[in-house]
Amino acid sequence: MAEVEYKGIKVGGSKLLLIVPLLGTIIGGLWGGMEVYQRYVSMEKKINSFVSPDLSGFDKRIDLVQQEVTMLQGELSMILEEVQLVADVAKELKNDLKGDVRRIESIVEDVETRVKEDSRTNEKDLKDTIKTIEEDMIKLEEKITDIIQKTLANPLAGMK
Repeated sequence: MAEVEYKGIKVGGSKLLLIVPLLGTIIGGLWGGMEVYQRYVSMEKKINSFVSPDLSGFDKRIDLVQQEVTMLQGELSMILEEVQLVADVAKELKNDLKGDVRRIESIVEDVETRVKEDSRTNEKDLKDTIKTIEEDMIKLEEKITDIIQKTLANPLAGMK
């Protein structure tokens, strides 16, 4: 087998098979560590050179939107107050109309009652008047018949 000797240390082939991968791992680890360090340094430079963007335009827009929202809230509040006022007026009108309808119904009932009473009274008066007229007609007929009979019985007596 092959042996390697370095400063008095002899290493055989089987040991070399262990040392070579170990050296490769150490060298790869060092290279990886250097790569991570290089990326860290690069990232730090980018972070240090970072300038935050100017968002004042957005801030102005946000302020304008907030002003518009405040204005709309005020207008909405006024509209709600006006709607409430209209609703109150409508409710009051409805109640007034109910009262007016009740008064009109009461008046109509009173008028109907009076008309019925007047109709009954007029009917009774009319019957009494007709009865009186019929009685008067009968008396008149009796008088006329009596006069006719007297005149026919004594034609010259009716001329005096």
